[in-house]
Amino acid sequence: MKNTLRSQPAWWSLALLLVSLLSGCQKEADDIDPDPTTSTSENETVNNWILENMRDYYYWNDKIPSNPDLTLNPSDFFDSLLYTYDATTRPDGDRFSWIEENADDLTASLSGESTTTGMEFMLYLRSQGSTNVIAQVLYVLPDSPAEKAGFKRGDIISKVNGQTITTSNYVSLLYSGATNYSFGLAEVQNNSLVDTDRTISVTATVLQANPIFIDSIYTVGSKTVGYLMYNQFVPAPNNSNGSEYDDQVDAIFSNFKAKGVNELILDLRYNPGGYTSSSANLASLIGKNIDNSKVYFREEWNATLTPYIRQEYGEEFFVQRFLNKSQNIGSNLSRVFVLTTDGTASSSELIINGLRPYMTVTTIGTTTYGKNVGSITIVDDTGEIKWGMQPIVFKSFNSLGQSDYSGGFAPNVEVEEPLELQPLGDVSETLLNEALYQITGSRLGRRGVSAGNELPALGSSIQRKAGGGRMIKRLSTFKTVKL
Repeated sequence: MKNTLRSQPAWWSLALLLVSLLSGCQKEADDIDPDPTTSTSENETVNNWILENMRDYYYWNDKIPSNPDLTLNPSDFFDSLLYTYDATTRPDGDRFSWIEENADDLTASLSGESTTTGMEFMLYLRSQGSTNVIAQVLYVLPDSPAEKAGFKRGDIISKVNGQTITTSNYVSLLYSGATNYSFGLAEVQNNSLVDTDRTISVTATVLQANPIFIDSIYTVGSKTVGYLMYNQFVPAPNNSNGSEYDDQVDAIFSNFKAKGVNELILDLRYNPGGYTSSSANLASLIGKNIDNSKVYFREEWNATLTPYIRQEYGEEFFVQRFLNKSQNIGSNLSRVFVLTTDGTASSSELIINGLRPYMTVTTIGTTTYGKNVGSITIVDDTGEIKWGMQPIVFKSFNSLGQSDYSGGFAPNVEVEEPLELQPLGDVSETLLNEALYQITGSRLGRRGVSAGNELPALGSSIQRKAGGGRMIKRLSTFKTVKL
């Protein structure tokens, strides 16, 4: 499923595009250290390849400097080409393009495979004004090293390998690429964070994450509520050309349909994005009065490529339509509830934006990230250049021409996750509990702690994944067209 864009000198060819909406916390340039032994000529070879492709595909290709410094390290050179976002001078600028030194690692991560302990966490300052940091575990993957070691949602990490986590060392402690960790834990006692003597040792391993985390059905009176927690839009495992994960989603909705589900909660709070094919598949299982004649979203590419694409492939190139799905439950729905946080990005926001013209979409949680632009994965088909890059190449619009969520979707019902987290899928869990209340008018079970987490946030491990949020689109093979 990891189809990539392969480039050739002076020609562009699109062979099964990977089109992705990226997250706001892509790997920073300092994550890729320049090799001091790399020669200037090697840099220039890579940089010429970068420049050629950026001039062809980059959404802001008319903003690329006319005479960039080809002697720079490739990661620095790539950054020098970007029309970088600035809240004051470039509010329409690029927040998401990035480059990786190893293209194979890049494409693996886009399919949910990575070297990981198997847990995702949110980082907070320990208190207002403090330089100490804690990592709150958001969820733990089944059968992962973290789960086997005893980690669970809500655990609070305050030390790594005996060192207190601080604002100056959390990157090196948590994101260094190490495989062996000893985590020291803290806990909430009398509304205060207290370090404990408890430590958990974990060894990271290569792990393929299934994006389907939880599916459940809750019955309350006349309401049969389907719940799906879906953490990445990935159709199949890495190195598969199939649709195993999409098929599992289809099976879940087939069960929802058979059980008479008439309300739906879609939990995308930790979903940073993924393949547009999977996004369209999911939307097509939910949408009301939709079929393959209805537009899910449209794309706007740069002025250089657009006329060539239109001439060769027609206007349909820019359009993603819904699919005809026998498992669709839209006829039983008048609305859908989507659980969100600032980790909800890209293809997750596409679901919200794409379904709104067809049904009521009620968001519950906190404001989403705000990613209405997309990129493609570009690698060198000759194998001589090992780098892979993700330049932004398009902007997305729903069927009504709406794309006004670069600042994120503010929630219809604002609810923050507390510091003391309840298990996901439990009716007492804060966001799920609120969604069930909005649907039924009554609380199921005892509601979890309702007070929001007031600690200043520093980001999450989900955002730090390669590319973070992304929207990856599978298209038919393109002919070669000379620019």
